[in-house]
Amino acid sequence: MFFYVSISNLLFLSRYALKRSARSRIQMYPVLLLLLFIFSAFRFVVGCDWSGYLHQWNVQETSTFQDGFSSLEPTWWAMIHGIQYLGLPYPWLNVASSAIFFLGIHVLARRQPDPLGYLVLLFPILIINMPMSGIRQAAAIGIMCLAFSAYIDKKTVRFAGLVFFASTIHSSAIVFLLLIPLVGGNFTSKRLFLAALLAVPGSFALLGGDAAEQATRRYIESDLDAAGAVFRVGLLLLTGLAYFGFFWRKWKFVFPKDHNLVSIGALMMCALILLIPVSTVIGDRLGYYLIPIQTMIFARIPYLPLGKSRRLFSAAPYLGLALVFVVWTSLSGLFVQCYVPYQTWLFGFPEGTRFFY
Repeated sequence: MFFYVSISNLLFLSRYALKRSARSRIQMYPVLLLLLFIFSAFRFVVGCDWSGYLHQWNVQETSTFQDGFSSLEPTWWAMIHGIQYLGLPYPWLNVASSAIFFLGIHVLARRQPDPLGYLVLLFPILIINMPMSGIRQAAAIGIMCLAFSAYIDKKTVRFAGLVFFASTIHSSAIVFLLLIPLVGGNFTSKRLFLAALLAVPGSFALLGGDAAEQATRRYIESDLDAAGAVFRVGLLLLTGLAYFGFFWRKWKFVFPKDHNLVSIGALMMCALILLIPVSTVIGDRLGYYLIPIQTMIFARIPYLPLGKSRRLFSAAPYLGLALVFVVWTSLSGLFVQCYVPYQTWLFGFPEGTRFFY
């Protein structure tokens, strides 16, 4: 626990130390991006889903191309098959997933006035939970970051194609196809509100068939619960409310190009709370896709004309995330079970390791 909290604090303090040097932050960003990629990609028996994806890996050794094409997520099947075909061991699947995730994060980060701040704010929740555990959704989130970039550039076809591609890795991403009518158009606050409300329940309608049946059986009819989902979705809710309460109009003036994406994202953050009574897992899964947008809000607060309140608002995301991370790592037995101790295979696998292909 102390190891992870120390890294998070070091990242936050580094950003604070460089607050007056934009050039130094830009120079440090690619170094940190590479280090975080290595940290997540080359972990060994770390992460809550390590054994689950190992089971998928072992099962797929006997699967066929027909099984892959009939799968709900054929691209994920193809990734596993491709790595096995190359004769690489199971941990390389984590490397591939992390590479896709950090590529997408980089595409969004380089659009920010403070890419370093954007990256360090992702660490306590998104990076720890996704490329270091939920690697299939991590890859889908990486593709969705590319889709969000296409949304900002008003590239409707590209946005739709990337969303569909992300859904072939993790089917939950298909919900974002409901945003296609909003790409590139001028729309009112009423249309934004309606689109956000439709996007959340629309995930079930779009999944349809086997996927909807599987989601219902796995996340609603079962007793499966997402640990910490209420707090993560609650933080998204607070972010959405703060955006519309304090930043919305100022954002439209300072950052008009991505005002539409951030506004619809903030509305979805607020609407997600409606899913928690139905299924904490579904609310949590969809919420992870919104964290890159949430972090755009966090990282750009210092650039908004907020008067005397700017320092307080700018510090709030760092202080809030630090507090959430300390409480989570201190009180969660699951965190200790999944992440402690941190190990890496960067310098070779432990002697006697035999469980991969």
